[in-house]
Amino acid sequence: MITYLYWAAVIALIVLSLFAGGRLGSLGKGAIVAAIIFLAAWLAYYFHFEQVFVKRFGGVMRISVPEGQRHLGATWKDDNLWVENFDPRTNECIFSEYSKGNLLEGRVIIKNCNPLMERAGTPGVPGR
Repeated sequence: MITYLYWAAVIALIVLSLFAGGRLGSLGKGAIVAAIIFLAAWLAYYFHFEQVFVKRFGGVMRISVPEGQRHLGATWKDDNLWVENFDPRTNECIFSEYSKGNLLEGRVIIKNCNPLMERAGTPGVPGR
């Protein structure tokens, strides 16, 4: 919902700049201002507001699990989403950070991590 309000405000500012440019006799300058407003709003949303809106106010954000991996869990740390996946081919657990604008993303790889299969000989695990 908050995302819709954000984009409605951006569209209102764009229409206002076009209207003001037309009334002042310079529609070209109004169009330039509208383009700058749109570009600034899109960059601000992509690099800052998307995850903030989803975490704090509800919303929708889509990410996908890489091919061949299995999703284990996700958690928020500050305004960044951390996702844990398991890669059965390499036997690694991979924690990936989805930061604002997908810049400066962190990644933690745990080798010999196999959370999906029981190990024979482990205490308390059937099949010893």
